[in-house]
Amino acid sequence: MVFLTRILQRAPGARKRGFVDKLRVYVRGGSGGMGLPKYNGRGGDGGHVVFVAKDDLTLKQVIDRTPNKRFIAGVGANATRRAIQGDRGPNLTVEVPTGITVLTDTKQVIANLNQPGDQAVVAKGGQGGAHWSDFLPKKGQIRSVTMELKLISDVGLVGFPNAGKSTLLKAVSSADPKIADYPFTTMRPQIGIVQYKDLRRVSLADLPGLIEGAHNNVGMGHHFLRHVERTKLLLFMVDVHGFVLSMKHPHRTAFQTVALLMKELELYKSDLVDKPAVLAINKMDMTGAGDRAEELLYKLEHFEDSVTELPKDMRPRRQVQFEDIFQISAKEKQGLNKLKDKVREILDERFDEEQNELKQQAMQRLQKEASYGKTTDRTADVI
Repeated sequence: MVFLTRILQRAPGARKRGFVDKLRVYVRGGSGGMGLPKYNGRGGDGGHVVFVAKDDLTLKQVIDRTPNKRFIAGVGANATRRAIQGDRGPNLTVEVPTGITVLTDTKQVIANLNQPGDQAVVAKGGQGGAHWSDFLPKKGQIRSVTMELKLISDVGLVGFPNAGKSTLLKAVSSADPKIADYPFTTMRPQIGIVQYKDLRRVSLADLPGLIEGAHNNVGMGHHFLRHVERTKLLLFMVDVHGFVLSMKHPHRTAFQTVALLMKELELYKSDLVDKPAVLAINKMDMTGAGDRAEELLYKLEHFEDSVTELPKDMRPRRQVQFEDIFQISAKEKQGLNKLKDKVREILDERFDEEQNELKQQAMQRLQKEASYGKTTDRTADVI
């Protein structure tokens, strides 16, 4: 009886959904309408299911709005004597969060919806009945699609559990993540906003901690690595004294930790290694931190030689090139201003580069259009 009471007491909380970053749904385009042979009437086409990206929306809210996770567009109208062309069935527009990738069951990408207003047809409506189909309509497209959310932030915190990422996020931003002295405190992504004196705002994502084997979806695996893809800058964070996940796992030194983080990113998606990155060596307020930090810096400076000391399965093939390395104490708020300034500098440089690329692309398009216009004019003169 006591056991049953405990279950009933837990039930309301158990029904609560936490952070959702992946959602599989059923979508079906509307069927076409019947044609009318006597008058050669054509039935209306079925409506499409259209996903439209919207800010300030979560996948959890999508589930709450449509718990059965089924999205079906409208059916096309039949052709009649008074309307030999049937009306098209209404599209079903589904609002989804920005930052999602829509995938088929075979992992083919249907669309990436990264900006508010981006939209994609995920299930097409069927054609209305007409003479070429013996006036019989076609059914709408039926498929199951998966929405994978990849958070879009300026900076992504990369580190094993208990490295101090949540403490850093709380120290430099307005976020208030859960903090405790045990691994896996962060079970869902936390986004903090760092605001500078000139009101420049930078988003900083504290993501669930990696563990060895994350590229194979061990632990939170792909739930973490998926979000790393869309960050502009990676902020690696390691405990200067190293890391041990549990009594069953070996202790990893700070250098081994850095190498393993590189390895996990490389195995998940090799181009992640090329992202701009900085390293924060945390917990410098603790006894013996200075000597440990010097050892780590030496090994990073002589990375190619140092990595040969590691077992083969721990060695990354490629090294992340850190643009700067900082020794900090997130808990005591030491060294954070220099870190914030460097983050701002890198992001501003990246923004300028992106703007220059956009300008060059725009110029190339204009040149092509101008060239096409001249060719058309010359062709007209010849004719």
